[in-house]
Amino acid sequence: MKYDPARRALMQAMMAATVTAGLPAFAYAAEAASTDAGAPQYGGVLTGIINPEPPNLNIAIQQVANSQMVGGKIFESLLTYSFDLKPLPSLAQSWDVSDDQLAYTFHLRPNAQWHDGKPFTSDDVIFSYKKVLANTPRTRTLMGYVKDITAPDAHTVVFTLKERYSAFLYAFDIGGGVILPKHLYDVDTPIAQNPNNNAPIGTGPFKFKRWERGSFIELVRNEHYWKTGRPYLDGIIYRVIPDSASRRLALEQRTVQQAWLQDIEPFDIPRVSKLPHLNAVQKGYEYWSTLHWIELNGSRKPMDDKRFRQAVMYAIDRDFIAKRIMFGLGTVATGPIHHNTRFYDGNVKKYPFDPKKAIALLDEMGLKPDANGVRVKLGFIPIPYGEMMRRVAEYIKQCLGKVGIAIEIENVDVGGWTTRMGNWDFDMAYNGVFQYGDPAIGVSRTYVSSNIKKGLPFTNTSQYRNPKVDELFDQAATATTDAERQKLYTEVQRILVEDVPVAWIDDTNYITFLDKRVHNAITTGLGAIDSYADAWMEPAK
Repeated sequence: MKYDPARRALMQAMMAATVTAGLPAFAYAAEAASTDAGAPQYGGVLTGIINPEPPNLNIAIQQVANSQMVGGKIFESLLTYSFDLKPLPSLAQSWDVSDDQLAYTFHLRPNAQWHDGKPFTSDDVIFSYKKVLANTPRTRTLMGYVKDITAPDAHTVVFTLKERYSAFLYAFDIGGGVILPKHLYDVDTPIAQNPNNNAPIGTGPFKFKRWERGSFIELVRNEHYWKTGRPYLDGIIYRVIPDSASRRLALEQRTVQQAWLQDIEPFDIPRVSKLPHLNAVQKGYEYWSTLHWIELNGSRKPMDDKRFRQAVMYAIDRDFIAKRIMFGLGTVATGPIHHNTRFYDGNVKKYPFDPKKAIALLDEMGLKPDANGVRVKLGFIPIPYGEMMRRVAEYIKQCLGKVGIAIEIENVDVGGWTTRMGNWDFDMAYNGVFQYGDPAIGVSRTYVSSNIKKGLPFTNTSQYRNPKVDELFDQAATATTDAERQKLYTEVQRILVEDVPVAWIDDTNYITFLDKRVHNAITTGLGAIDSYADAWMEPAK
């Protein structure tokens, strides 16, 4: 049978959440109007901001947001996803599902080729999943359900499952399912040292041209792209602009046409949103639904004690962070599932700002303050994504200091941050994690004990272990109905919120700023990370 499931639409919830969070209510209308500008035109180079600079561009081994944004124009995956999270064709032009839902057959694009002219085939898909993606943080979970991957011919791939996996078709986005060229990666060189990581060859609408470290990354039009007549743009340039004031000025003066995530300081957003040449687009984050939290290394004391983790939750005024530091770009998180993600349940134990409760828990643990009021000293690694994250870290330090938890902020770049997180080389660390449309894909990986794997970031790096949580996540992933899955995910949320394996801070509600000359850029639930094959620009006046 053809796979065309009816998925629950999330757009109304997304709109309500972002508007009530204080973001510009006109954004949807502005973006809709911007696409009604006549026939698409060829030509033009879109210039976007990139900050911080990505460690490399191989999304299979580096899944930070900025690697995905650039790499998403060069590489492709089998599927992409609509705003209401329905799977859409990409390198797979169609797919079939067996009646028992244990076999998924993907029919590949017969005219797709790699940027070096080599044909794209089913061998590339099998290699990517078996030899590369099976060892990555997200796809390890998927591959645990896969019995085998076979290729009846050069343009057909069959995934045979060991058991039903309800979230299967959510797992094929560019972040978790990037397809690499076998002829360049099936070599003796370790994948992390492959020279193509920084000069990638993909199948996407744009080809890598050059990377001037600290300055810019340049992509050019792929004239042999499989989608007829695409892309429209001649190229894309991502400028590295570390300073927030310079980023805002570049957007105001139209020397760049795109900014996203934390590129624009939250306190500048109301003013920037009113600039007549910009659209503030709230669509395109449905699949990601980023959730920020504090990682607590459970292999170290006192983080191994649930009372300490609960004390951290009570000690931090998360509402202040959402309203006064993020200026409405976030809402207070209630637990492990973002409020825009399927199977969210907010009816869980709450952790209001209550330093007295935090102090009582620390006293109960025997963590008594010294003469300076310090109970414990810990290191804290903030996520290196702009000034807003730095301010969040400073505020967390202030809050925890008031209950006797002395924090030393350790500054690292993106590469250092991911390495230390993956190697469990931290006491506490700030993290931002995508939800990927379904808890079986983006949530369970953080909490199941089978995903405790040293050396891999974005896994269970807090090293939390709870057999009941493992069981519930497994049952939810294989349940046959959404009602059954909701019941299981509700239970797992209640257990996790009691155990606090990580200290949840906020659910984000981001904006992408696009110059009104730019059209059809944000066309899927992957937003600015998707391919931009249909994006086009009006000439400058």
